Amino acid sequence: MRNEEENPESAKRAPAQVLFRYFDFLSVEKGLTINTIESYKNDLIKFFQYLLSENLDWMNLNRRQIDSYLTWAQNEGVSVATISRYISSIRSFYRFALNEKILALNPVEDIELPRKPKKLPDFLTSEEVDRLLATPDKSTHIGLRDAAMLELLYATGERVSEIINLKMEDINLEEGYLLCSGKGGKQRLIPFGEQAAELLSQYISNSRPYFIKGPPSPYLFISNRGKPLSRKTFWKMIKTYRLKSSIEKNFSPHTLRHSFATHLLERGADLRSVQMLLGHSDISTTQIYTHINQTRMKSIYDKYHPRAKRKKEGLPKKMN
Repeated sequence: MRNEEENPESAKRAPAQVLFRYFDFLSVEKGLTINTIESYKNDLIKFFQYLLSENLDWMNLNRRQIDSYLTWAQNEGVSVATISRYISSIRSFYRFALNEKILALNPVEDIELPRKPKKLPDFLTSEEVDRLLATPDKSTHIGLRDAAMLELLYATGERVSEIINLKMEDINLEEGYLLCSGKGGKQRLIPFGEQAAELLSQYISNSRPYFIKGPPSPYLFISNRGKPLSRKTFWKMIKTYRLKSSIEKNFSPHTLRHSFATHLLERGADLRSVQMLLGHSDISTTQIYTHINQTRMKSIYDKYHPRAKRKKEGLPKKMN
């Protein structure tokens, strides 16, 4: 006799059992991060709450009922981007149920993601980056640590989650590269320049020992209590230095990642190399930066080309 977990009728009565198996699948077999799995959980909880309120059976949904849920979400003020994520989360769950032989049909398979307008990522100019990186007071332990973090963030284009999870063993100062563990546990080698290497060396030798409280920490960047830095702390740090540097743009830590990619492409780097450095699995994600360059080139043309300038000011009047 099949146990309750494997029985489709039991699954119908208790979808939580299938959800638990699905989340284990995401963690163990797909290797997704805790934050990503939490995102899936939240999306699916909303979906199942809606089904419960409408007295719908998750195992026997049709296209119209899925569309009704998405319409309801839209009427609730959910953005296009979030609705796209809802569809992806639900589709992934139903694919799992299909592969596990719990269902014979995926009602979400043919539903297309709504198109959303492409938003060009914000970035800083080279001059603005220089101002930001010069802001921390390197004569203090915290200032030297922050300067090394900011320099490394811009030098490598890492995500915040990646840089705060760097270990001492991930850094090779002599060769000038680090080993980065990105999304899905994928690792990549990223080079960094002499300025980042020099600041890292100073921080590791002079300031990092000052932060050690108790047993040595394996993490590269640590707080003044000897603990790994959090994303929240990093965001606060960026906000503090943004205000001190008097940069008018309201930017985030991710802006330095965008600036890293934009400046590489502006100086002639090829798209495939930038993709590898950023850790993008699909080059179409990296291609968004080519739109920035096109927009920037157009503004430069409009500003400096004499014909473009004449067009903006208006053509001279016809002479008699």
